[in-house]
Amino acid sequence: MVEEQQQQPKQRTEKEIAREKAKAEKLAKFAAKQKKIEEDANKSSQNVKKSGKKNTQNVDATEFQWAVDSDGRKDVSKMLPSTYSPVYVEAAWYEWWEREGFFRPEYGGRDLTYVFISNFLYVNIFNIFGVPNPKGQFTIVIPPPNVTGVLHLGHSLSTTVEDSIARWHRMCGKTVLFVPGCDHAGIATQVVVEKKLERECGLNRHQIGREKFINEVWQWKNNKGHIIYDQIRKLGAGVDWDRAVFMMDQKIVRAVTEAFVQMHEKGVIYRSKRLVNWSCTLRSAISDIEVDKKEIEGRTFVSVPSYKGKVELGVLAEFAYPIEGSSGEELVVATTRIETMLGDVAVAVHPDDPRYKHLIGKNCIHPFVQRSMPIIADTFVDPNFGTGAVKITPAHDHNDYEVGVRHSLPFINILSDDGILLPNCGEKFAGMKRFDARKKIVEDLKALGLYKGDKGHQMIVPFCSRSNDVIEPIVKSQWYIRCKDMAERALNAVSSGSLKIVPESHVKTWNNWLGEIKDWCISRQIWWGHHIPAYFVTINEPGRTEADPSDDTYWVSARNEHEAKSKAASKFGVSADKITLKRDEDVLDTWFSAGLWPFSVMGWPEKTADMQNFFPGHLMETGHDILFFWVARMVFMSQELCNGQLPFKEIFLHAMVRDAHGRKMSKSLGNVIDPLDVIYGISLEDLHKRLEDGNLDSKELSTAKAGQRRDYPQGIPECGTDALRFALMAYTTQDRAINLDVLRVRGYRFFCNKIWQGVRFVFSQLGNNLNEYKPEVDFKRYPDIETMTDRWILSRLGKCVADCNSGFSKYNFRQLTTALYQFWYYEFCDVYLESSKPVFFAVGNQAVENGCSTKQIEIVRHILYHCVDTFLRLASPIMPFITEELWQRLPKRQNEMAKSICVAAYPEPEQYSFHDEEAESNAELIRKIALAKAKGSSTTKDSSEQCSEMMNDSEKNNCTT
Repeated sequence: MVEEQQQQPKQRTEKEIAREKAKAEKLAKFAAKQKKIEEDANKSSQNVKKSGKKNTQNVDATEFQWAVDSDGRKDVSKMLPSTYSPVYVEAAWYEWWEREGFFRPEYGGRDLTYVFISNFLYVNIFNIFGVPNPKGQFTIVIPPPNVTGVLHLGHSLSTTVEDSIARWHRMCGKTVLFVPGCDHAGIATQVVVEKKLERECGLNRHQIGREKFINEVWQWKNNKGHIIYDQIRKLGAGVDWDRAVFMMDQKIVRAVTEAFVQMHEKGVIYRSKRLVNWSCTLRSAISDIEVDKKEIEGRTFVSVPSYKGKVELGVLAEFAYPIEGSSGEELVVATTRIETMLGDVAVAVHPDDPRYKHLIGKNCIHPFVQRSMPIIADTFVDPNFGTGAVKITPAHDHNDYEVGVRHSLPFINILSDDGILLPNCGEKFAGMKRFDARKKIVEDLKALGLYKGDKGHQMIVPFCSRSNDVIEPIVKSQWYIRCKDMAERALNAVSSGSLKIVPESHVKTWNNWLGEIKDWCISRQIWWGHHIPAYFVTINEPGRTEADPSDDTYWVSARNEHEAKSKAASKFGVSADKITLKRDEDVLDTWFSAGLWPFSVMGWPEKTADMQNFFPGHLMETGHDILFFWVARMVFMSQELCNGQLPFKEIFLHAMVRDAHGRKMSKSLGNVIDPLDVIYGISLEDLHKRLEDGNLDSKELSTAKAGQRRDYPQGIPECGTDALRFALMAYTTQDRAINLDVLRVRGYRFFCNKIWQGVRFVFSQLGNNLNEYKPEVDFKRYPDIETMTDRWILSRLGKCVADCNSGFSKYNFRQLTTALYQFWYYEFCDVYLESSKPVFFAVGNQAVENGCSTKQIEIVRHILYHCVDTFLRLASPIMPFITEELWQRLPKRQNEMAKSICVAAYPEPEQYSFHDEEAESNAELIRKIALAKAKGSSTTKDSSEQCSEMMNDSEKNNCTT
């Protein structure tokens, strides 16, 4: 059975063992390096910098070797490094989050006596006892990346958006399930492994056979599959790894089989002989999304697989068909694919074209196969294009196919699966490759005096995105899904508001696509994928005519061969011993199994706890380019198989990621960037090496290297995960494209440093021993906030809280990131921290002179703490590592029960009702005056410094004594 053939081998390969050994050696080398750094640091002199009354050691972050404490948490008892280092900050936290189970919806572990003090304990207790969480729940499944390679920045964007939203909901107290997974990527994976086989062994899949090839794919998956999951972890995604799913796992195989059988039994799935997109290189039908439509400006020569020389495209050729029974009369037609004339069965003209009215109803003669072909009238013909007469090849052209159906014309296929002309093309041409035959046909037409010439012609040519082959429309027997009824249900779901699409502009696209839906071809003639659970029935009885495999009547679907035989015997009224079955060798389109993803990962068709508790989900986040190919089909399948239920309530479609120049990401352009290269940094030399290790030809490699030299002359600097995540969220507007400048991420690394230094300063002002500082439990109750500066910063903090929550709830991530950046950089650090320095640095008589008191210092300390604690929580969903590192060192309020910031309470606007119109207006006036003063002065101080000084001057006598 194929299911058995595709089961994962259990033994570790030599490569896996070698990889683990190499990893251990790297870890040992790294540990030795860290030890040496620490030893050197102990020998070096210490730089001491005064900050108020407290001395802090000025130590570079690279001199720190992190450690974990007894419960596995990163040790934060050591002094905070003086400089921000992403490597130091991001170490150890993810492993601890995962070990603690923070990302599991069942997360618990807090003292039950605090049930009414901590919202998060309250949530978990309700989970434990199976009672619905009063705060609600949130379910999201990851769009499974292809197992074919590594994540690129487009994947990083999707993962960052999904994780940030999930983390926000979790911090808001909801029960959150974020399911990870990986797609088997049928055609894409098969092509990669075939290239590997050819490169290493000089073999193709047909030479080694199906079973061995499937084993090769599994081995490749086992060697490479962990890379994507490692990247997802490095991006900080808070997914439940215990629920991770690979698209070829047995529970998915079970779901796919059940879905096919149910839909076939209901008549939703059927078999038919129709025109499909055919790749002669892959020898398979492919989906529309796997077809690249390239515009050819005119006469062009392109490389096509299996051809030594380049193939000429973009040519409109004219030739004549003799009119049957006439004395030399001809009908001239024009075509860009002259080789298909061997399958011509008619010539069509417009019924109102005066040039050809007298020929309608007559016949013309095919010069090579002596076929008599009718001249028909059809309004689809454009009299002004070419000669106004169109050759009709129903078996090899989409428009001609429709004409053939309308006029009941024969469908003559002239091509084999690998693009070789069949015997029905005549002895001269049979056995030739399709584009070689093109040249021979022109030669022979010229010899007959029937070739009338050619010219360059602008046209759209369909290419296979996987093999770069020119697509051939071919009539094949395939499996189809009837989509009309499902599309109507999906349209109604959106129009009724049951399903929301964000941005709303994509609703029009949704309506257009589904309003003109065609049945979906779901079978593929490849080997890697979900084997179609359908069996062709032969009845071994005298007098029975041999059945046609294209006839749906003689096919049964079943969960296993025994069930199939029983079904066939019942269907045809014969005993089982007279039935012979042959299972379909095809596999299902990748989008079929992907369409089941939201509920198959929950265990459907079984009534599992996850299916009952977490389906349907709440949000599907993905790129707008697969709104039809994937999102619509998930809606189709869910409503069809899950009692009319939608798979999710909202769809958020992010823009497509392009490079800084607006170009599509492409390996041949050298602009496809691994997110880990942005996180860790990479030299230009190593970027080039990545290209050399790929599958680019020499010309593509040269072009790609030139692009990298232009865009990254110094390589890509180390930015860290938090900076990358913040940049991706800041870029995520509700537009159709994002022109991502990778070097802009470095600017957000500087922002991380600003956060780091701002928090370090606050720590220095909370007292010599942070553990001795006791934050206010309920800051709103503090009665003595009187100064304008204090009231202003709290008012701005409340605005930031409101904007962050609004940004998340409305998927307006630009509003969210702007609010965080604006508050921390320009309001808290540049103004409030500066204005607070005189309060802390004033001692003795100077304190009296400044009008400050111990009480005022206490108030400012509480405000500083409140701003830092609130900001870290606000930023945590987007910047999980730096916020965890700093929050763990921050003194905690007495009622704080959360072990990690990722499960701490997200600030809510109702708790931050600090809006102060008077303070806001006065501060804005001072800001304008300071700006004017800075512009008109020779001082080196900027407007923020001027503003903070003026705010201090205005309040010197306002402090209580």
